[in-house]
Amino acid sequence: MLRSSLALGSLAIIVLLAACTDKKPEEDVQIEAPAEVAAVDDKRITQAAVDEPGSWIAYGQSYSEQRFSTLTQINRENVSELGLAWYKPLKSRFRMQATPLVVDGIMYFTDPWSVVFAIDAATGEEIWTFNPKTKREFIRYSCCGGPINRGVAVYKGRVYVATFDARLIAIDATSGEKVWEVDTTDPNTLSPFNITAAPRVASGKVFIGQSSSEFGIRGYVTAYDAETGEQVWRFFLVPGDPSKPFEHPEMEMAAKTWSGTWWKFGGGGTVWNSIVYDPDFHTLYLGVGNGAPWSREIRSPGGGDNLFLTAIVAVDPDTGRMKWYYQTVPGDNWDYSSAMDMALADMKVDGVERKVLLQAPKNGFAYVIDRADGKVLRAHPFAVTNWASHIDLETGRPVENPNVVFEEKPQWIVPGNSGAHNWQAMSFDANRGILYIPTHDLPFFYALPEEFAKTGAYKIRWGRMNLGVALGEYRNKLIAAAAPMPEPKAHLKAFDPLTGEVVWSVRNKSGYNGGVLATAGGIIFQGDGDGVVTAFNTDNGELLWSYEAFATIGAPPITYEIDDTQYMAIIVGTNYLFNGGGKLMVFKLGGKVDLPEPTKRDYSIPEQPPLTASNEELKRGDQLYHDICANCHGGLGRSYLSADLRRMSLDKHKAFQAIVRGGILKDSGMQSFAEFLTEEDTELIHQYVIFRANKDREQQQKQREDPNG
Repeated sequence: MLRSSLALGSLAIIVLLAACTDKKPEEDVQIEAPAEVAAVDDKRITQAAVDEPGSWIAYGQSYSEQRFSTLTQINRENVSELGLAWYKPLKSRFRMQATPLVVDGIMYFTDPWSVVFAIDAATGEEIWTFNPKTKREFIRYSCCGGPINRGVAVYKGRVYVATFDARLIAIDATSGEKVWEVDTTDPNTLSPFNITAAPRVASGKVFIGQSSSEFGIRGYVTAYDAETGEQVWRFFLVPGDPSKPFEHPEMEMAAKTWSGTWWKFGGGGTVWNSIVYDPDFHTLYLGVGNGAPWSREIRSPGGGDNLFLTAIVAVDPDTGRMKWYYQTVPGDNWDYSSAMDMALADMKVDGVERKVLLQAPKNGFAYVIDRADGKVLRAHPFAVTNWASHIDLETGRPVENPNVVFEEKPQWIVPGNSGAHNWQAMSFDANRGILYIPTHDLPFFYALPEEFAKTGAYKIRWGRMNLGVALGEYRNKLIAAAAPMPEPKAHLKAFDPLTGEVVWSVRNKSGYNGGVLATAGGIIFQGDGDGVVTAFNTDNGELLWSYEAFATIGAPPITYEIDDTQYMAIIVGTNYLFNGGGKLMVFKLGGKVDLPEPTKRDYSIPEQPPLTASNEELKRGDQLYHDICANCHGGLGRSYLSADLRRMSLDKHKAFQAIVRGGILKDSGMQSFAEFLTEEDTELIHQYVIFRANKDREQQQKQREDPNG
């Protein structure tokens, strides 16, 4: 593999200067480097897994996005010798979800605020950093409690990043300077939104979708010219107001599957994670997200399939016109997004060689789909599913369980909205035909919102989450009267997508699985919610190695090779048990670097100010809290990513109005909510927080007095 023996940042400057002047480098300086930094094109990405397994050129390694490495230096026999080579602390305390890329010895990755780093992949020495200065107030439009960024794309000498505040930026890979920047919002966008996905590049274009479905967003994907940043096309996934001209013919077709006044809600259908390019068919596959609000009875009261929610949509990358679509969950009612990663492969199905697309989305079924026409060839459950019994291969539609209808009876449903498999990347071993899937059996209690259940009316809350399901104390009362919650579980599964066989399964202790990487060395690498990085045997799931990272780990590992040394890298986040931010960790055989243990978090709840609100006022405070605050601060005031409001100091209590309405902490991402909340409303929220803190403090004291009680 080509790389410099010097720090690559300095090398890039030297190479440029040498190219621009007649002065030659000193004779004792040995330069071994590519002619152009990040010289990545379509052919190189297509062949990456075969031609240069020592790199990690694209989000899923290559266009196939199988996330399987043929490197074997680290293997079953020696993985016990794996140790930390170096690590890079990252300041952010929020979730780390990025996949690093490694191109010609340089690693490119992002933090949650969309800051881009270029470092020497062998040493960790920083080459450049690009800070897009993401607007911190956009944290309020995040569905999942804070800023998120899943990485960059590298193409023809540039690094592309989509920012959390919905910009797309091209960066010069050599200098780290901005080349161009575009605002990805549509003029008719109903609400601001986030972007959390890594962009994809192919055919001279950069492709990006959006997040924030629940904030009144109508999903679309946009293609931009990679050289200039000019918009080439935009494909909407949800139809707009039918009284106005449709943007393209597909929307006229889709509108026939909706009812009511859906366009007033946005509808959802954002492509917030997976976009895959297929060089064999010159096709772009879009993994489409959930409907919003979640309940179809609210957003489309007359029913209908609600195209193109929870679907895989194949489009022409040059024109943006649709080739075919397959909807995994027609009329999605459960937040069963199909935005999960997709892998492309060649497989023999029923004796016929087929080019297939593999996906294991939220709904708990793993699909094998013919890439030529979108026909479903196989669909097997890989997790617990009580919402549907099976997928009818003749129609491609799920056979829904008539007893699992939360509009009629509030109840626990599995998978829940977190999904049997979410954004945490899977891996596919094409030689074995096995998917390695981080699987979650996490139930969710579904019920219609109290106001809608009583009156049939639902008021959209602009700039705020609109889930369309019951929340807060009302939900807690319904849960108390319902059947017990099914046991939540998490597993790493080796799964045969053709037969539906679970080859082996390993239960995760924490209940939370991170993304995975499988290798030809017979190893699967993964991190978990408790902060342990692990290596399992691909044959049987046997644990071969583990490392305590003191972190919550969701991001997938990668592996690469420099100067005949194989490395494994993973970005880890903050942790509910420990203080501190995230970090990039890089391992190699014989690594000797020690990782210092951080201090433990203090979860003790201090004495609270006086509670003065009545029961009715607390009920209103509960509604306002879950409407405005819970997304970042937790359903009952508990959060380790954002401030734990139960543990506010007396000074913070005194400044509550100034924080919430005055925006005195805006530089930390806590913007003013004065446009949504009156002083009275703010105090009701404050009282509800005190109420919850008192209850939890009382419980803490009981546990101290009787730890076994």
